[in-house]
Amino acid sequence: MPVNLTSPVAAELLPVNGVLLGCTEANIKKPDRKDLLVMQIDSQSTVAGVFTQNRFCAAPVIVAREHLAAGKGIRALVVNTGNANAGTGEPGMVSARSTCAAVAKLLGCAPEQVLPFSTGVIMEPLPLDKIVAGLPQAMANLKADNWFAAANTIMTTDIVAKGVSRQLQIDGKTVTVTGMSKGSGMIHPNMATMLGYIATDAAIAQSLLQQMVSEAANRSFNCITVDGDTSTNDALMLIATGKSGVAINDANRAQLQAVITEVATLLAQAIVRDGEGATKFITIKVEGGKDEAECKKIGYAIAHSPLVKTAFFASDPNLGRILAAIGYAGVNDLDVTTLKLYLDDVLVAENGGRAASYKEEDGQRVMQQSDITIRVVLKRGAVNATLWSCDFSYDYVKINASYRS
Repeated sequence: MPVNLTSPVAAELLPVNGVLLGCTEANIKKPDRKDLLVMQIDSQSTVAGVFTQNRFCAAPVIVAREHLAAGKGIRALVVNTGNANAGTGEPGMVSARSTCAAVAKLLGCAPEQVLPFSTGVIMEPLPLDKIVAGLPQAMANLKADNWFAAANTIMTTDIVAKGVSRQLQIDGKTVTVTGMSKGSGMIHPNMATMLGYIATDAAIAQSLLQQMVSEAANRSFNCITVDGDTSTNDALMLIATGKSGVAINDANRAQLQAVITEVATLLAQAIVRDGEGATKFITIKVEGGKDEAECKKIGYAIAHSPLVKTAFFASDPNLGRILAAIGYAGVNDLDVTTLKLYLDDVLVAENGGRAASYKEEDGQRVMQQSDITIRVVLKRGAVNATLWSCDFSYDYVKINASYRS
């Protein structure tokens, strides 16, 4: 079960004026489950996004980047689960473009105004005929208050749907931010195997919107890891419809940026809490570094270590494994005699070894918790970084061993 995470309440996922969502069962991989989503966007909207840095990126990622760069104004997003359309060569590109063309025909817009997204099994041909056949039903289901259904539609190995809404006041007017994401395994930054969609009814120029989505991603989805695998299909999109009448500029940007980043962070953390087979949610804080890069190096060395992750699953305070990970993180001039390691409130190590005050029963107490914080205090500078990860359980192996069955 997910770690201290429950499905969102449908009524609490607020509509964003200018965005309609429609879902249907296209039977792409499994029958009797919604697996095709269309998001229709008002013509005055702006859209920006960040994508996976995996060089073997999927066909829909390539096409979505191209269509965003064309600058014709995005009118729709189409998302399928059950098939990643990755590692599919030229036929995959043809299928991604054909999907956009089919949506465009139904909407009366250009194919370049449609962004495609896929998630599921890699290196399997996309069942284009099923997607095209399902699009009319998805379009017939378009509604403003369909965020909950949409969040369930984009799930793959997720156990629960992931969605968050927030509202704030800017210049005396209410601005809404609603987002959803999917992801559970093959999670690692730049980005992770996830799809994320956040919409706001504020008006934001394209160039500023790109800055805002990049900043939100860097502080949220680029700070999570489940297993260290970077997917082929990742994307985080930010949509701004302008329907609230609030225009975002340098003077009021910080207010909205904080809320968008909060929504992105909650969605990112939900992915880790719903990590495949996860039983522990682990926050890793690396403090007092010279720069962010070295803080993240150390944080990810801890987060990716199978020995650390399995120790947390077993609630075994075999914490020397954390010291080993810090040591091989690649910070070559690190003085291990000056750093301190904490497990929640418990000082574990200092002066290059086990802290004199540390007791095994204190480590055992913390390891029994489902939410745990690791703090590494470097005493090298003033920069901090926070990452989120989870443990490795038997179920992680089971889920991924039988993923295609």
